[in-house]
Amino acid sequence: MLESYLRNRLKKKDILLMTHLVLGYPSMEDSFRIIETMVEAGVDLMELQIPFSEPVADGPVILHANQMALERGATVKQAFELAEKVVKNFDIPFLIMTYYNILFKYGVPRFVSEMAKKGIKGSIVPDLPPEEGEEYFNAMEEHSLSSILIFSPTTTLDRMQYLAGFAGGFVYCVARKGVTGSSTDFSEELAGYLSMCRNTTNLPIALGFGVKEKKDVDFLTQKADIAVIGTQTIKVIEKDGIDAAGDFIRRLR
Repeated sequence: MLESYLRNRLKKKDILLMTHLVLGYPSMEDSFRIIETMVEAGVDLMELQIPFSEPVADGPVILHANQMALERGATVKQAFELAEKVVKNFDIPFLIMTYYNILFKYGVPRFVSEMAKKGIKGSIVPDLPPEEGEEYFNAMEEHSLSSILIFSPTTTLDRMQYLAGFAGGFVYCVARKGVTGSSTDFSEELAGYLSMCRNTTNLPIALGFGVKEKKDVDFLTQKADIAVIGTQTIKVIEKDGIDAAGDFIRRLR
């Protein structure tokens, strides 16, 4: 189970690193190389985004990566094939991240079954509230996959407690209102928010949206269990090439 893996990993590390990748950007072949580079650099788990035309939680950098992947012909089938390949090649957990329209068009039970067959450990579907997700949550439970739920600074305590009842693996706490890629104020206010998240669930907690450098990871150590790095990795690759991603990940430690 994903939670057990994380607990065991946290016995050896003060904080874990999770990275984010848009499959098919710059290409499926390059995506494999990026994953290989980041795994070798020591990431602990990774979310693989299936490209979608309207990724509402994503900022301009990841939006552009989604658009480019789609323009270059990325499909759900190709994404699952690459996911299966990386699961077989690398010994860390992989998650699928995408939007509900992809699941709806594919067929929710079929999509979840396909994740299980490929060895994926769980998924993040940011635009699917539990009130509308009975089919999804039932299928995830049937296949023993982790449903990653999201807290935000605007989530009330009652809502956090409600969401926690559907969550598995860990809870993804977004650092601020808005989309990925903008600046985050790593402050005592953020520390207080993380404390509230921690007190609402017994699961490990991850913090994403705005983690860019080692000082951010240092700030999160002992406040969160997982630091999530997404946009900044894409920026590094676009500026300095795929091999630079490994050095970037190593510097975060």
